Amino acid sequence: MERCRSGHHRIISYYLSSSLILFWCIFVLVLLSTTSTTNALVKIPKNTTVPAVIVFGDSIVDAGNNDDMITEARCDYAPYGIDFDGGVATGRFSNGKVPGDIVAEELGIKPNIPAYRNPNLKPEELLTGVTFASGGAGYVPLTTKIAGGIPLPQQLIYFEEYIEKLKQMVGEKRTKFIIKNSLFVVICGSNDIANDFFTLPPVRLHYTVASFTALMADNARSFAQTLYGYGARRILVFGAPPIGCVPSQRTVAGGPTRDCVARFNDAAKLFNTKLSANIDVLSRTLQDPTIIYIDIYSPLLDLILNPHQYGFKVANKGCCGTGLIEVTALCNNYTASVCPIRSDYVFWDSFHPTEKAYRIIVAKLLDRYLNRFF
Repeated sequence: MERCRSGHHRIISYYLSSSLILFWCIFVLVLLSTTSTTNALVKIPKNTTVPAVIVFGDSIVDAGNNDDMITEARCDYAPYGIDFDGGVATGRFSNGKVPGDIVAEELGIKPNIPAYRNPNLKPEELLTGVTFASGGAGYVPLTTKIAGGIPLPQQLIYFEEYIEKLKQMVGEKRTKFIIKNSLFVVICGSNDIANDFFTLPPVRLHYTVASFTALMADNARSFAQTLYGYGARRILVFGAPPIGCVPSQRTVAGGPTRDCVARFNDAAKLFNTKLSANIDVLSRTLQDPTIIYIDIYSPLLDLILNPHQYGFKVANKGCCGTGLIEVTALCNNYTASVCPIRSDYVFWDSFHPTEKAYRIIVAKLLDRYLNRFF
């Protein structure tokens, strides 16, 4: 009798194991066959694959990684996300999609890039990309510490976790393929200039604008080189925007007429010059032109200086509240009203552009730079 039971258990275990193996085989095949769920707007050569978009940086590309943290650098509440899918505040610092989402959409990968730390993240989402970016992050460690965001080194630790999860799902060979062929996006630097160097007098006692921007550019190069070491071969490193022209900086430092703040913009341009040179040197050292510097300064400044050419009406104020100073906690449903036509505005709050502005900029940049990878 005992022998019969034992045999019965072995048979059940066999079928359960076989069923489980079959389930995971089908699961993985389905995932691999659905890595492109959106119609591509950017033309990619037939034999070229971009399996995922993987993002690092600050609030420009954060999609909710700060949502469970005690920090001012979070926006998981209305009216943020008012134009996102379902009008949900996901932690994106805009009225709708942010650049990582738009890049993935235009490449035909998926409609948006979720936050890696989202507790509701589905395993299959890992295959097509996530964002590790965190509001308040900077290239200089003090910058992130002030804001209470996730430092870039910690973002890399999460990335290492991500790689291990991929290996468990699809194996080491496929994981290497995903890392090698995915598009990596790094957007950082604004907080270093606006919230660190020009906000904290002790920092300016220790650094000149030249030495501070050199520190930023050196750390940015090291970050890109680290990604390369993980196997990434399509890396876009964005420069700083014209930070002196965003509404909040015009309000606090632009004088009575709220002009663009020249010294802030000069710092951004100096950083961009050094970053571009560092990336060029790195590419030559690696003998591999797969790390590209992206000029975000010029296209955003063009929108700000020539808003009507792009269908905007307001470029010096944000859509949320007065548009002069409201950002994160000050942009809320209780004390700040929202402009009725978001598409009239270049900026959503006093620091971050609207989805419409992001779409215009991303389309320009992909058209200009993406062909260098293919």
